[in-house]
Amino acid sequence: MPKILNVDELAKTYQSGSKKLKVLDGISFAIEAGDTFSIVGPSGSGKTTLLGLCAGLDTADTGKVELCGSDIGNLNEDERALLRNREVGFIFQDFQLLPTLTALENVSVPLELQGDASAKERSIGLLKKVGLEERLDHYPSQLSGGEQQRVALARAFSNKPSILFADEPTGNLDEETGEKVIKLLFELNKEAGTTLVIVTHDLELAQRTQHILRLKGGKIIANEKVILT
Repeated sequence: MPKILNVDELAKTYQSGSKKLKVLDGISFAIEAGDTFSIVGPSGSGKTTLLGLCAGLDTADTGKVELCGSDIGNLNEDERALLRNREVGFIFQDFQLLPTLTALENVSVPLELQGDASAKERSIGLLKKVGLEERLDHYPSQLSGGEQQRVALARAFSNKPSILFADEPTGNLDEETGEKVIKLLFELNKEAGTTLVIVTHDLELAQRTQHILRLKGGKIIANEKVILT
């Protein structure tokens, strides 16, 4: 299978006051198209930083990220944004819905901006799949946390991404609601054939993916293949 994400000797340092803080140090791994992949580790291990670099939200100090055949380091900010819009879906812990838009608008506006004539129809279909057909005209403030994350799920799949990055997707949800969201995430992902990369501290969730990358202190301590039952 072709590699959809290639990461080679990635390093990232942040300035913290007068000190330099090395957040990632010599990270290398690859993900095949269609795989499910989780990145786990304690707080401060560099998980979210790594996800941001892989998705082209930030650039590394040294090393290389190839995403969907493009070397991110060779792209300017506009080109990286174009690549993300075309190939990438995102789910964040804090939902990141636009408060002044309804559930339907939150899902359909990104598609409309790309000139997709079927934006509204596709968005309604996705919101139905996540069980929110009765909530199309509700604003985020009128939705529960679980409902907001389901809107975010529908939005993440709306542009038919090649790869989807989920950063602690159940971090702000109770256990029961989180389980429903994860079940939907895996169902939608399987149906769409998307590559899924999840950053999580939840080892039970990680065990449901095909590969687990374990980070500690900005370094990889294990890269495991999971035997799914």
